[in-house]
Amino acid sequence: MKDRIDGALFKEMVLFGAAHISQHKQSINDLNVFPVPDGDTGTNMSLTIGNAASELRKKQPVTIDETAKITASALLRGARGNSGVILSLLFRGISRSLKGQSSMDGIALANALQEGVTAAYSAVMKPAEGTVLTVSRLAAKRAVEAAAEQNSVEYVLEEAIKEGYAALADTVNQNPVLKKAGVVDAGGKGFLIILDGMLSCLRGEPMPETSDEESPAVQDKADFEQFDTAEITFAFDTVYIVRKHREDVDLTPLRAYLNSIGDSLVIGEDDESFKVHVHTNIPGDALNESQKYGTLELAKIENMRTQHDDLAAGRKVQSTDDLDAIEQELENGEECESGERKIAAPEKKYGFISVCAGDGIAAVFRDLGCDAIISGGQTMNPSTESILNAIDQTPSEVVFVLPNNKNIIMAAQQCQDLSDKQIVVIPTASVPQGMAAMLAVDTEAETDAIAEAMNEAIHNVTTAQITYAARDSDIDGFAIKAGEYLALKENDLFGSNTDIAALLDGLAQTAKEQDAEFITMFYGSDVSEEDAQKAAAIFSAVCPDAEVSLLPGKQPVYYYIISIE
Repeated sequence: MKDRIDGALFKEMVLFGAAHISQHKQSINDLNVFPVPDGDTGTNMSLTIGNAASELRKKQPVTIDETAKITASALLRGARGNSGVILSLLFRGISRSLKGQSSMDGIALANALQEGVTAAYSAVMKPAEGTVLTVSRLAAKRAVEAAAEQNSVEYVLEEAIKEGYAALADTVNQNPVLKKAGVVDAGGKGFLIILDGMLSCLRGEPMPETSDEESPAVQDKADFEQFDTAEITFAFDTVYIVRKHREDVDLTPLRAYLNSIGDSLVIGEDDESFKVHVHTNIPGDALNESQKYGTLELAKIENMRTQHDDLAAGRKVQSTDDLDAIEQELENGEECESGERKIAAPEKKYGFISVCAGDGIAAVFRDLGCDAIISGGQTMNPSTESILNAIDQTPSEVVFVLPNNKNIIMAAQQCQDLSDKQIVVIPTASVPQGMAAMLAVDTEAETDAIAEAMNEAIHNVTTAQITYAARDSDIDGFAIKAGEYLALKENDLFGSNTDIAALLDGLAQTAKEQDAEFITMFYGSDVSEEDAQKAAAIFSAVCPDAEVSLLPGKQPVYYYIISIE
């Protein structure tokens, strides 16, 4: 039985935990009570700790302090959704508790788990019972008791997990929503599955197998030993990622241009972004040309000639991996001794960032004054780091962030401790709320006055949405079958039906009851203009006195997003 562990073993434990939840993420997703195709808990927690695993693989930490710090920093930057944020906070507390320690025994583990719980609870305004908070709290409490019985990391972790599963089983009784659905809390189960993986590492069990679907398709490093320096025609190995302006962007002209200024060109793409690998002598020109097709997100440029010379001389070969040593690390919201992020100099007082999906919706937010659009929302919640990067690149003193999704609000709020800029998160839970908030902006006003007006505006709009059921479910008396149309009103289930027109009519009736004056309908990428016109006609017929506007939102997943004012 392992009584004490060092940083190297703790690293392996985190890697095991990440692999374990990756293997079980769908079973966690299936616990999500609401059947909409959302950024589910298992996926968000897996992606969050997966970011930590990726960072740890690049490093060889020796002390427990080093490993915990790397893990906590990567989790925070990679946190997705509320469950990912809470997971990052649990490990952030663990890192604080282990600061300055070279190894960890059972007592130190118990104290670290307790500190993790404290960090997570402090970030939640109204902590509810029957959640991951409950599970982690009771598991940590048992860990303290177990450490007094036997000062062994393995014993303490084993006992904490046992108590955690007992607490998890009781979440179905503590949370009314879970009780109706007859399931346990998804976040609590995800946390315990990660701890299960960490325990299996201590016991010497084999690493869980995971798919390699997220491995990059483009090789990031050239093999410098295979050629002489004189043979290097194009010196700079250039790799970068660009998020497309629109899904149907044609990269043929870009391929031709890049081939004209370099060689070894590979471009991999999906609907949202593309990744370029090219050898060239003018990497700046390659980046500038590529930005005509989207927004540059990440770039890596290495000089293959100097790398080869270093290798031939027996010197350490410099690469962009060395930048990790000076990358900014955050502890207690303050900068450490590492380097600083590149932050856009302020050119104005106020800037605005919106999270949304769909070119049409993004265009409206830009027209309303948003400086940056973060692609995301349902199905894929952006990470804290993605939001932070957008904040850094916004050239203003104060940055207002519109999450436009209740599962992104916490991730956005974490950025407030990670940036020197003043960040104001307006807790918009939907696209219509975000647009209403932007319409209320008066850039001549003071920051507090703008925030107050935006917060007030989000309460003056009603959001209705139509999507589909991702799974069978039973909520509030609705027996929902996978594939049925779902209507939501203010993120609560309004109804389900195999006939979308019936749901549209029901939502139109509620708009009539509200004496709606303005109704704006954004139709999704899977809806034809003809069908959208029919949907708008339903609202016009039911609400003849309202001004009904129809716009192509081009959003995925949601057939219609409807703003009612």
